[in-house]
Amino acid sequence: MAEPTRTQARAAEIRLRWLTLAAFAAPLLVLVAVFGTRFGLWDAGFGLEVLTLKIGRMLAFAGLAAALVAVLIAFKDLRRRGAYAAVSLVVAGAAVALFAVQGQRFAVPTANDVTTDPAEAPAFSRAVLALRGGEGEGGASVACPDLVSVPRQVAPETAAAALEAAGFTVRGAAPFRADGAKEGFWFGLTYDAAIRIRPGRTDVRVAQREGVKVGDEACRLARAVTAGLQP
Repeated sequence: MAEPTRTQARAAEIRLRWLTLAAFAAPLLVLVAVFGTRFGLWDAGFGLEVLTLKIGRMLAFAGLAAALVAVLIAFKDLRRRGAYAAVSLVVAGAAVALFAVQGQRFAVPTANDVTTDPAEAPAFSRAVLALRGGEGEGGASVACPDLVSVPRQVAPETAAAALEAAGFTVRGAAPFRADGAKEGFWFGLTYDAAIRIRPGRTDVRVAQREGVKVGDEACRLARAVTAGLQP
């Protein structure tokens, strides 16, 4: 009778290991998506929208189901199997929670090219337009909620400081304008910013290069820049 008991215990431990591995599937896929994007194996749209937000989200819920099964198996011998169940439940639960938070954020219907002056958006410099492949030369920029022009003429140094405070790298500052760029940490999404300075009014424009939908990130960055321009 002892031998079948040991065999069953061994089988249960193997199942627990596979269930724990399933709980790690979503985080591991996100890492693969990030590194694949960073090393140029695929573009940011595929890495973020397909691998992470679609396949990764499905794996996260599958991992949570696997973690719950692991908990049920572990109840028969918590001393030996409890660690597997705890680790899988924490990892899978955290993955589902993060996907839920990001899903709400990315569901916000906003544009990737926003400005304080939709009627006459600030133009990007020639150097920035070259980096953008010529995109952003027209007037496709739109407004954001609570994003308004700054009713004063700021100094170029103030504009550069506002870009830096918002996380942008300043690419140029001259009379009546300043430019900057900000590259995202995970998928390398790049946002260009242009500040146009006129007597009695300063306007801001922020636009993403890749065209990947990431909620209200462009609006958030534009608000951060305008906040730095306030007296």
